Amino acid sequence: MVGRQTSGVAMVQGVIGNQDVIGNGDVIDEGVIDEGVVSNDGSRARPGPLTGRTALVTGATSGIGRAVVLRLAAAGAQVVATGRDAAALTELDAAARAAGSVPGQVTGHPADLTDPGHLERLVTAVRTRTGRLDLLVHSAGAFHRAELAGAPLADLDRSYQVNLRAPYALTQALLADLEAAGRDAGRDAVGDVPRRDAVGDVVFVNSSQGLTAGAGTSQYAATKHGLRAVADSLRAELSGSAIRICTIYPGRTATPMQERVAALEGQPYDPTHLMRPEDVADLVVAVVSLPGRTEVPEVVMRPTIRR
Repeated sequence: MVGRQTSGVAMVQGVIGNQDVIGNGDVIDEGVIDEGVVSNDGSRARPGPLTGRTALVTGATSGIGRAVVLRLAAAGAQVVATGRDAAALTELDAAARAAGSVPGQVTGHPADLTDPGHLERLVTAVRTRTGRLDLLVHSAGAFHRAELAGAPLADLDRSYQVNLRAPYALTQALLADLEAAGRDAGRDAVGDVPRRDAVGDVVFVNSSQGLTAGAGTSQYAATKHGLRAVADSLRAELSGSAIRICTIYPGRTATPMQERVAALEGQPYDPTHLMRPEDVADLVVAVVSLPGRTEVPEVVMRPTIRR
């Protein structure tokens, strides 16, 4: 069994080291003006705290990634959403419009980020579609459960490709774009106080298993620990720059991945008292909406009651 089943209302706290719950983003096997986002047909969305900012969200076809896309769009951002399921991305655009986004505010781009060609085409599409990038949210992930003695090495390789290499490579490819967006946003800064949006943001949706590994999770947890190291190192490298790095460690969240985890554990899946994807998405929006002078390096989220 991986950790203990959890229940209750979501709680956010500072980073702690003894989490024993598992949570994650969604599985990969998945024109702007100040008054609001305007589409090519002239329709206009309500302005929000992220109006004028553009975002790329991975793992966008379900779970946390999907919720993040909808929340960012609702806050006024222009969003490129990526995942492997083209039909789900089409549905996501429809859901965003039903919630008040204008046509074209959410753009789906199907991609398998473990394929270098797909990743390169995604980067090109982001630059072509938005002309800039302010926010990068990594929410794709893959989970394999097995004890080390019998774990297939192919599963370890897949976990590495999805959970670690893909976000590393995508961040590397878009880092200059994020830096440029931060510089451009800060050109009208007054004195030493930048505009509140004068930054680029990278958010890694990690897992509580990225803090402490449970039995049978070595493949998954190793890559999530590695992702934490990538974020920590990048944050140190960019200290004093116009880019903020945040890692979020969700506990058990009611997502398709969590349902599969429960099945692998041989446990019944009851999402009633788990955190919701929207809880994590609300935190993402809150973090990237903070004034440019403030950075949130890490946040742990978990259901309030654990059992």
